[in-house]
Amino acid sequence: MTAADAVATLRGPAGATPLLAVESVDVVLGHGVRAAQVLSGVDLRIWPGELVGLVGETGSGKTTLARTVAGLVDPRRGRVVFDGLPISRLRRRARRAERRRGRIQLVFQDPLRSLDPDMTVADIVGEGLKIRGEANAGEIRRQVLDALDQVGLGAALLARTPGQISGGQRQRVSIARALAVGPRLLICDEPVSALDASTRNYILRLLDVLRNSLGLSIVIISHDLSSLSGIADRVVVLYHGRVVEDGPVDQVFAAPRHPYTALLLASAPSVRHDRRLAPAQLRRAPADPAPPAGDLDPAACVFAARCPFAADVCATAPALEPVDGRWSVACHRHSEWRQQAST
Repeated sequence: MTAADAVATLRGPAGATPLLAVESVDVVLGHGVRAAQVLSGVDLRIWPGELVGLVGETGSGKTTLARTVAGLVDPRRGRVVFDGLPISRLRRRARRAERRRGRIQLVFQDPLRSLDPDMTVADIVGEGLKIRGEANAGEIRRQVLDALDQVGLGAALLARTPGQISGGQRQRVSIARALAVGPRLLICDEPVSALDASTRNYILRLLDVLRNSLGLSIVIISHDLSSLSGIADRVVVLYHGRVVEDGPVDQVFAAPRHPYTALLLASAPSVRHDRRLAPAQLRRAPADPAPPAGDLDPAACVFAARCPFAADVCATAPALEPVDGRWSVACHRHSEWRQQAST
């Protein structure tokens, strides 16, 4: 069974057709000797109305995956299918037309920082509508006000600039900007990492409310695993450009099947569970013998060089295989390593 077949067996709500399908995607950035493979054989499905957390340490390829889905990066291999349309294979005029439709929107960490500081909130939220060119000024104003109302802001902010509003308000304005064009998928890249705890919780609850009230699908890219608990349906774990685990967030957080996921959870003190292993149980000790596969061996398990449970079988990269219903993992020893860690 291929990784794509494994992911295809994970059915969404009521067996729905996935809104987004990322199929065996490879992405290489740079050229010549500076070229680096950032994504390798990534498979992912997002269903209508689903909220999915995408986690992994810095450099794992999370943002590159988001940019690939949005059409800002072209995959070297594989394809991205959105609502039945292979958008990664669109060219020039067709790609520009698809972007103007605004069906996929990115929300970044404090995205207003790079804009003209003299732009008002009305300008920022209505920019996509003006680019689309399908509405007059009165209709644009109405849609801007609707979008602001959806994120809990009002007309009083219309004339203000980003420097005149708080960090939490800026993030809500960026979400309103995305909502104004009527998207079906929001990809939020670290949307709360720069905010204080109370504002962070408000934004996360807001995203959960929006996906339910508007029927949106939402992907939240985050280093903070605790931010996904209670709102995400599913969590997808990336390591060195590969999906190593994909499953229901409550089950994965309670008893992860991949050692890397367990290490992420063990290193996150805010994610608490009685069955959690200590970080020391999940790291290779300095005295451990060399692993059976190195970091630079493309044929090996991508985590083998860091994994204290690696065995000879790990010299071959494991496929992403279903292990329990909507749960899949890429680990040869997913049913064995936890017992070894405990003993």
